[in-house]
Amino acid sequence: MADTQGHSSVPNGGADDPEPEEGRGREGDSTSPTEDQICPDSEWSPHQEQPAVAEEEEEQEEDTDSMDGSLMYSFVEEGKEQDSEGSGRRGRVKRDESRRAGRKRNRPTSQHSSSSEDDDDDDDDDDDDDDDDDKEEEENGKEEEEDMEAWLGTEMKEMCRPKWRSVPSLRAREIGKNSMQFVRNVCGSRGLVQRLELQARLERHSGCVNTLHFNPSGTRLASGSDDLRVVIWDWARRRAELEFDSGHKSNVFQAELSTTQRCKNTKRVAQHKGAAHKLALEPDSPCCFLSTGEDAAVYGIDLRIDRPANKLVVVKEGDKKVGLYTIYVNPANTHHFAVGGRDQYLRIYDQRKINENDNNGVLKKFCPSHLVSSESKTSITCLVYSHDGSELLASYNDEDIYRFDSSHSDGADYQQRYKGHRNNATVKGVNFYGPCSEFVVSGSDCGHIYLWDKHSARVVQFMEGDRGGVVNCLEPHPYLPGLATSGLDHDVKLWAPTAESPTKLKGLKEVMKKNKRERDEDSVRHGEQYDTQLLWFLMRHMRNRGPPRSRHGEGGDGDTDTESWSSPESSDDEDLGPDHVQCMSS
Repeated sequence: MADTQGHSSVPNGGADDPEPEEGRGREGDSTSPTEDQICPDSEWSPHQEQPAVAEEEEEQEEDTDSMDGSLMYSFVEEGKEQDSEGSGRRGRVKRDESRRAGRKRNRPTSQHSSSSEDDDDDDDDDDDDDDDDDKEEEENGKEEEEDMEAWLGTEMKEMCRPKWRSVPSLRAREIGKNSMQFVRNVCGSRGLVQRLELQARLERHSGCVNTLHFNPSGTRLASGSDDLRVVIWDWARRRAELEFDSGHKSNVFQAELSTTQRCKNTKRVAQHKGAAHKLALEPDSPCCFLSTGEDAAVYGIDLRIDRPANKLVVVKEGDKKVGLYTIYVNPANTHHFAVGGRDQYLRIYDQRKINENDNNGVLKKFCPSHLVSSESKTSITCLVYSHDGSELLASYNDEDIYRFDSSHSDGADYQQRYKGHRNNATVKGVNFYGPCSEFVVSGSDCGHIYLWDKHSARVVQFMEGDRGGVVNCLEPHPYLPGLATSGLDHDVKLWAPTAESPTKLKGLKEVMKKNKRERDEDSVRHGEQYDTQLLWFLMRHMRNRGPPRSRHGEGGDGDTDTESWSSPESSDDEDLGPDHVQCMSS
């Protein structure tokens, strides 16, 4: 389990399944130094007001055979062009300011006069200048609106009919044709995704729910929260089977359900110098997992040995450390793992041959071409591999989501880009959805859940997912058509495809406009004057000021073994100095 104090620990509790499968790591983030524990999963999210969403009705014909609607919104880029909207807006703002400054410089200065006619002339000139300013502002507003409509026009297109049909597939299954593929085809169909709706709320936490994780068999769901507690749910019965204190001192940002079925006392297994943001289980080694945090270090942890933590690599760009938000193990080749953090590069390493003297140990490094030389402070908040390890998905802070081919050579550009949401206020998660990674799912600062078709990058589902205003965590079920989500609200939401008709995507256009407008305004107004995540950290700290939260078992608990398994490398005395990175999660 990972928290804000950089510790890794193995708590009591885990999967109850008699024959559990291999686990896969999910993401989690933190704010202060953290611990990593293996059984529970947790993540966190900051408090933000929910923006108002103007809804407009969009009519759509229903295809009862394909279980699909005909009117879809598409976010398809024309080639791999660089994003120029922000630069164009900055240029208009600068031109407007220069015009106003020029008029002020050219405005004649009048000397003191006793004539009332001269005073009237001066007043008239001022009124004329004000009128000119109003006209220019009105023209700029019209230009911005036209630019927005042009952007929406290029990004929104109707989708073609889906290839899979429900009724013919049902008939084929009845006569024994393709029966083995039926469930997979159903779970990965667009028709079911368009019928996702809220099924239940799991309420047990008293703080923001920061992390979710299904066990490999999908029978249990683990959640972690700002209340420092971890809950193991029997989600099908809507009840908590196990609830315990995590042992962390700060927000729990990730918890993973292990498949070892070993019920041992909670132990600290690694110590990061700062927040430990993410754990990644190795699918073929249930006793092994990776941990990473804002100290830029990646630890390999093996619970079968006395000193389980082994520092694999310290991620650097040149001589500067790169604080990390996320890590994920390739499910098809568990020697490979990918990391992302406080710069624009997605890095892949091979555990068997990490040589920090050779390209800092990096096997491959990917980045969208237009961000390579970008001066903006962008970062990767989450990355995941596809079901077969052939693709990597990365969500960028206050930018878009990009899909890369993991088999391409070092430095290759992205394959697809997914637009419409906003990832600014907190560290957003992203995930593939479907048995063959057919869709991309992400939360947003607007409080909505977005699902895109992976190949066309068109939005196929759009749901309100958080009353508090931000959706951070999205966890698809391992094999059923459904998912669990969480955010600033204190509950876990379960979604299933039970709606009678496909979604009409009500209000999507207005929310997209609002998200893009806010991003452009922030880019122009603030530039690089401050780090938005640091601002959220300060706001959250001031809001939550109060007596420290008590922890069950602090200072000694019958269920807690105070013995530390931390390795010498995890507590060395490196100078954090200017390279120390303070990351902020949701």
